[in-house]
Amino acid sequence: MKITILDRNTLTIGDLDFSPVEALGDVSYYDALPPEQVVAACQDADVVLINKAEMTKEVIEALPNLKYIGVFATGYNNVDISFARQKGIDVCNVPGYSTDSVAQLVFAFIFSFATSIAKYDAAVHRGEWIHSPTFAFFPYHLSELAGKTLGIVGFGNIGKKVAQIGNAVGMKILIYSRRKYEDCPYEQVDKKTLFSEADYLSLNCPLNEGTQNLVCEETLSLMKQTACIINTSRGGVIDSMALANALNCDKIRGAGIDVLVKEPMEKDDPLFTAKNCLITPHIGWASLEARKRLMLEVADNIAAWKNGAAVHVVN
Repeated sequence: MKITILDRNTLTIGDLDFSPVEALGDVSYYDALPPEQVVAACQDADVVLINKAEMTKEVIEALPNLKYIGVFATGYNNVDISFARQKGIDVCNVPGYSTDSVAQLVFAFIFSFATSIAKYDAAVHRGEWIHSPTFAFFPYHLSELAGKTLGIVGFGNIGKKVAQIGNAVGMKILIYSRRKYEDCPYEQVDKKTLFSEADYLSLNCPLNEGTQNLVCEETLSLMKQTACIINTSRGGVIDSMALANALNCDKIRGAGIDVLVKEPMEKDDPLFTAKNCLITPHIGWASLEARKRLMLEVADNIAAWKNGAAVHVVN
């Protein structure tokens, strides 16, 4: 079985072992390629494994041996699922591998806003504490999370984990989702209530017609001036210009952003220069533990498919 792995440089900095996949077939590796080179790289492949490479109708049509597409991710919006199905090609993803890592980043942002830790560290290294007339020096925002309201958009694996952590530190949890969960232990509210009451708003939802530009001028106008938004889902859930304007006009207190519509970030992105906007380069999924788990589960998916019992098939 011939296996082609695309986007290798998006998965490892030399710290990831690919042997679980190598044990399953003859593997060829490519770093991220321009779209016009993808077909040539995959021409003889039975199995193609991708992270962000686009598997369009045209690409799939041009690969006569292709039988299986494996995604090194939970999201699969870069694959033409309906056409792959027409061609009898299974597409399998890896749900849940990064739940702990993404939830951890959500709270890294939240704790940063609650404690202003980066501002305090910078002030200390500027010598401001050395010259302080008192033993404690606290000119920047400090607040407890206990008693604050954490609004969560989406209640999948990550949303549930974020809620669990928030509950553990004493936050009030509100959930907004188009789906009503019978077993949800937290209060489920409508969109207006969520945006109006949240002190911290965590976006943990897929990008679809219902969530595209969910955070926009209208919903931002509902929020408390002291509220902070955290986005670790997909960039398109936020209208970036509307959020930048809200931050620059002090309509909300801050934003923690791990994902953008266009990645890598472009220098004219309005969030690049927005006030009180913490930005990380799409790292929520990328802890070493999560990437190791991802590799093992991708290999397990291929093995199951090879044995006629495919799992995590995207419909």
